[in-house]
Amino acid sequence: MTSVLYDTPGRRAKRRNVVYTVFFLVVLALALWWVLTTLADKDQLAAAKWKPFVTDSEVWTTYLLPGLVDTLKAAALSIVIALPFGAVLGLGRLSDHAWVRWISSVVVEFFRSIPVLLLMVFANQLYIQYGDLESDIRPLYAVVTGLVLYNASVIAEIVRAGVLTLPRGQTDAAKAIGMRKGQTMTNVLLPQAVTAMLPALVSQLVVIVKDTALGGAMLGFTELLSRNRQITANYGANTIATLVVIALIYVVMNYLLTLFASRLEGRLRRGKKSTGAVVDAGPGGGLATIPAPASSTADEGQPI
Repeated sequence: MTSVLYDTPGRRAKRRNVVYTVFFLVVLALALWWVLTTLADKDQLAAAKWKPFVTDSEVWTTYLLPGLVDTLKAAALSIVIALPFGAVLGLGRLSDHAWVRWISSVVVEFFRSIPVLLLMVFANQLYIQYGDLESDIRPLYAVVTGLVLYNASVIAEIVRAGVLTLPRGQTDAAKAIGMRKGQTMTNVLLPQAVTAMLPALVSQLVVIVKDTALGGAMLGFTELLSRNRQITANYGANTIATLVVIALIYVVMNYLLTLFASRLEGRLRRGKKSTGAVVDAGPGGGLATIPAPASSTADEGQPI
């Protein structure tokens, strides 16, 4: 018996998969035991090192929560700016006008090739030399600038790839009913491409949240990870405990972001189960139906 994607495993394959699973779990348990044993030998599991995060609310109200707020602030600003900027650059690379494609391509390839940390440092120096910003908010501006320039370039490629994955028949059908290029892009291609682009976009948004820590490491931005030094200095040598707590906060943040995106993707897919979308063909054209994307991968997309 076979499925769409692979052959259903037989008895021997099932037994082999069970053996592999058991072996992996044993190795994982041994690795976890070794880590815990090593930490215990170094006195890193002592209750005194973890007690501040359970009994002392000042650790949260003075350090962790303000750091979390700064992280979310920088990430939110970067996401809000990078998403539309990246979409414009991605559509620019699909333009029929050569000069628009050339400018968009140069911007995307240039900023995508530079490490995001270098962009942050360079932006910080520009703000020091030419900007009239107070020293306490300048790191935030530098972090957001670096994140926007780099991630907008990556998002532009995600948008371009998402549009090009659509079957060529979508564009042909839109042209057949007299839709202009801009109408085809905004009313036919982009709404269908959003669902395909969503997993990659969510991954990039998670990267934005994590990369805010680079500003704390190099620019003195008071984000979540940078609070590790302050907590360690004020509560003794509990660096491992502090890093574990901060890592768990990052895990929860990114899990919630991914969960939200997964539910959004599910709603979008459920809303597109119809066989086609009815659109207005304009004056004298009546109504026409744009077929849904074909399941076959034989057709190739083309730039608009």
